Amino acid sequence: MRLIFCKILNKLIICKEKITPPILTYINYVNNINCIITNLLLPSHLQIKITMKPQKINKTNVARLLDKAKIEYELIPYEVDESDLGAQHIADQLGEDINQVFKTLVLRGDRNGLFVCVIPGNCEVNLKYAAKVSGNKSAEMIAMKELLPLTGYIRGGCCPIGMKKPYPTFFHSTATNFPYIYVSAGVRGLQLKISPQKLIDYVGAEITELF
Repeated sequence: MRLIFCKILNKLIICKEKITPPILTYINYVNNINCIITNLLLPSHLQIKITMKPQKINKTNVARLLDKAKIEYELIPYEVDESDLGAQHIADQLGEDINQVFKTLVLRGDRNGLFVCVIPGNCEVNLKYAAKVSGNKSAEMIAMKELLPLTGYIRGGCCPIGMKKPYPTFFHSTATNFPYIYVSAGVRGLQLKISPQKLIDYVGAEITELF
């Protein structure tokens, strides 16, 4: 419903920034939307001032680690759909290119154990490529039930920062094509917007081809 509302507003209102669900989150729903519609019909001297009410965002452990390292980032909230935890849903909520929304995968190699792959949300990791770059002969995704005990994160909230142990990490090469990318901030409903190179440097990751 919010996405439909945003599309309607974007057609009706000429503004510098596209209205997306995260922006709409800061608008007091009933009163402020009524003000927007009313302002379309009133002369400028009669238009109603809209008061933006920021949403309080609780910092995650990921954010605190970045603060400590003095790395710039943004925390961007989105609506969680328990029936659809995929990256496309997140990209739609953010109003961003799916290629900039990255997912964090945890794999197990037959020789070197656990490692992490970070790839665009609309892509699938090539297990042969992943095994090769991680120094393994073969590799496979860990079982979903293992994710929380091994990383401290659940599905939809897995982040390459702040795992229980510092596993070897590999980013797909397209990450550096963008000035910023999104990864989970460590919980469902919150994305981390950050410079890919700063993120890669912070986790000590390798840039490679993963599909």
